[in-house]
Amino acid sequence: MASQLDRILDPEYLGDLRARPMPDVRTMRSECQEVETGLSYLRRLVQGRLDIVGVELQRRRDGGAPGELSSLIAELPEILADRIRAPGVGRLPQLMAPGEIEPELEQRLEAIVGGHDVESLPSLSDDELNALHDELEQFERDVSDHRRALFDRIDALQAEITRRYRTGEASVESLLQ
Repeated sequence: MASQLDRILDPEYLGDLRARPMPDVRTMRSECQEVETGLSYLRRLVQGRLDIVGVELQRRRDGGAPGELSSLIAELPEILADRIRAPGVGRLPQLMAPGEIEPELEQRLEAIVGGHDVESLPSLSDDELNALHDELEQFERDVSDHRRALFDRIDALQAEITRRYRTGEASVESLLQ
């Protein structure tokens, strides 16, 4: 069974928007926004993990020995506060709740981080830490690619709604009915 994200990212999802009733177009836009909110939340989780692993790698490159858990824990507030303004398109979320994460993506994140919590990072070898960093980085790129594809769909749906209001096919009064 295809996930909601797979269904939305299917090239046939939008179909002929002009032929769809306005309530369907609005529902599709809302569905895309809800899925994007979940992906945005997942991306922030991945970036946080990636930042923590990156700091441990940098600490080692700067001469810090593996196994200094107290040092890593002491840096967590600074590490996690570093992304006050995340890179990206800078859109305000339509929904403020974190959103549901697609189960397949959540499972993929869990498979990557597995038993690698903050406590275990200093005990990983440099090779294991680099591999974890690379996997997290690739996963973050994949999630970002999905978000961009969702934004393309949201933009197409919004453009169709705007077009209908501009041409008079839809009116504000119809929202009140």
